[in-house]
Amino acid sequence: MSKEIKIIEEKEVNQKQRIAREILEALPDWFGIPEAREQYIKESPDQPFFAAYDSNKPIGFLCLKETGKETVELCVMGVLKDYHRKGIGRKLFEQAREKAKQAGYSFMQVKTVQMGRYEDYDATNHFYLSLGFKEFEVFPTLWDEWNPCQIYVMSL
Repeated sequence: MSKEIKIIEEKEVNQKQRIAREILEALPDWFGIPEAREQYIKESPDQPFFAAYDSNKPIGFLCLKETGKETVELCVMGVLKDYHRKGIGRKLFEQAREKAKQAGYSFMQVKTVQMGRYEDYDATNHFYLSLGFKEFEVFPTLWDEWNPCQIYVMSL
């Protein structure tokens, strides 16, 4: 990992899709359902998109999605496994949170698999809690019975 990781707001449509595909396909433990992964990639060009680079190599990204007049969702986020636990996700989130505040949103939400189901997702849950998200609600069958949907929220 180089000393200079940079986070940019990516605007170019093809670049957004290329980065989303490259990162999500490299993370099958979290994005192993092809239909869901393709939906994230398909929607990425139309959303605020932040990319993390190590030199010129994309190593992570985050997309925001408006879900209401006052609320934005951290829709999808992925960081290459070799870069986990190095502050990349936090840097992506901080830039996205600042953008959401500037855009006038009052709340941010994120959906993930409920704590206690899978070790990888437990780490994801702990990450969101460490960012300041609070438990909001669990929807046991929103996705399917094996993946109960935990929603976290925060005030911006």
